[in-house]
Amino acid sequence: MKGPYFGDFGGQFAPETLMPSLQELESAWQSIGQSPSFRKEFNDLLKNYAGRPTPLTPCRRLGEAWGLELWLKREDLLHTGAHKLNNALGQALLAKHMGKTRILAETGAGQHGVATATVCALLDLECVVYMGSVDAVRQKTNVLRMELLGARVEIVEHGQKTLKDAVNEALRAWTGDPDAHYLLGSALGPHPFPALVADFQQVIGKEAVQQIADQADASPDLVVACVGGGSNAIGIFRAFEEDASVRLVGVEAGGDGVETGRHAARFSGGTPGVLHGCRTWLLQNEDGQILPTHSVSAGLDYPAVGPEHAALHALGRAEYASATDEDALTALQALCKREGILPALESSHALGWVQQNQDDLRGKRVLVNLSGRGDKDLAIIFETLGLGT
Repeated sequence: MKGPYFGDFGGQFAPETLMPSLQELESAWQSIGQSPSFRKEFNDLLKNYAGRPTPLTPCRRLGEAWGLELWLKREDLLHTGAHKLNNALGQALLAKHMGKTRILAETGAGQHGVATATVCALLDLECVVYMGSVDAVRQKTNVLRMELLGARVEIVEHGQKTLKDAVNEALRAWTGDPDAHYLLGSALGPHPFPALVADFQQVIGKEAVQQIADQADASPDLVVACVGGGSNAIGIFRAFEEDASVRLVGVEAGGDGVETGRHAARFSGGTPGVLHGCRTWLLQNEDGQILPTHSVSAGLDYPAVGPEHAALHALGRAEYASATDEDALTALQALCKREGILPALESSHALGWVQQNQDDLRGKRVLVNLSGRGDKDLAIIFETLGLGT
């Protein structure tokens, strides 16, 4: 377990009205959540409900085209279609043991909302999901999935009407609801959330370390993952942090290009500050006001990054780059046509960075965390590329 601080980042910058709930959650995580009986129940759900372990797939045709050895950690094959289910199962199960009856959640791309609605149906918990209206339009399929699973989707109509604003509403609702647990979807927010979410997501890296050793008889030269809040990335990075021979690369949303100002690349265009309960890198102006963001991917369209990533950046252990919308869409099409795999737009940013840097990576063994599948993104992919009828 880690936290509340990761070096100079993290913390618990929350109003007094939230402190009792945060303290209750931390206490439950350290006692119930670390008990052998809880871990046995959680691991059983990961295996027999979620479908872990997820495969490690060699991409021979695409790797050959790019001049490198390419492997994908297939979180897209997890039940509900993304890594989000790992954390949703862990937190909802913990909330159930805490005696909570209602789950509050936020979502951008909709995958966390779907995962939360799924586990609430499984565990008989009321589910309320907050989603910005802009994201609700571009992720309509996931809104329908959440409703079909029994969740109430609350559409947020203020601010940019995207993920940041959904987080605001979920936190506001949690403040006045002692029977609820706020199931935060990424490795950010006030302590204990960054450490707790990473705890439930680090199964990704633990599997990947063993799988690539078994299948490739070697370690990867570098591990690449997209970074919005950063839960899928921290989930795989943690297992490789102690191996200095493995390069860690997090890929943010470059949008239309960092130079245009229409992006969500916090390390390229941001500064340290406080947002949604933790100190981290974020996009803000000189007065500390949050700047608008842009990405073709709803899941990366967020102005801050998880504090553990900020610490890895400060230490120089991980490097953070960006890929543009165009880079992501180009790589998505390449994976579809050469390997028959449709990645989420979020994961496509990681692939886009690899494709753009293929000359420097020639001959390297590259492991990409494919955090989700792209079914949810078909409408925006076809619209952006001008495909279909």
